[in-house]
Amino acid sequence: MAWLFDLVPAEYRRYGVLRRYPTVLSRMARLHVAADLEAAREGFRTARAELADTVPAHAVEAVLEIYRREGTRLASVARAVGLVDAGLRGGSFTPGL
Repeated sequence: MAWLFDLVPAEYRRYGVLRRYPTVLSRMARLHVAADLEAAREGFRTARAELADTVPAHAVEAVLEIYRREGTRLASVARAVGLVDAGLRGGSFTPGL
């Protein structure tokens, strides 16, 4: 549960229902991480056009690299949260090759 709480806004720790029902917390974490991933994808798609007039080209490239790294990290976290969420709901995990 601590890991799931680390994935959502800090304010979520105030809500007792999230501590009492791990499936509710996992659902909220799954949705939150998915939204973060979509935001990173949108940021990557639009960064060049939106930043070209305000920062030098090397800074735009640095921003794109951040989005690449964060996108990869968030996709991995999204898969992990999905597995935890499925497990809490009674699903099973079969490792892939």
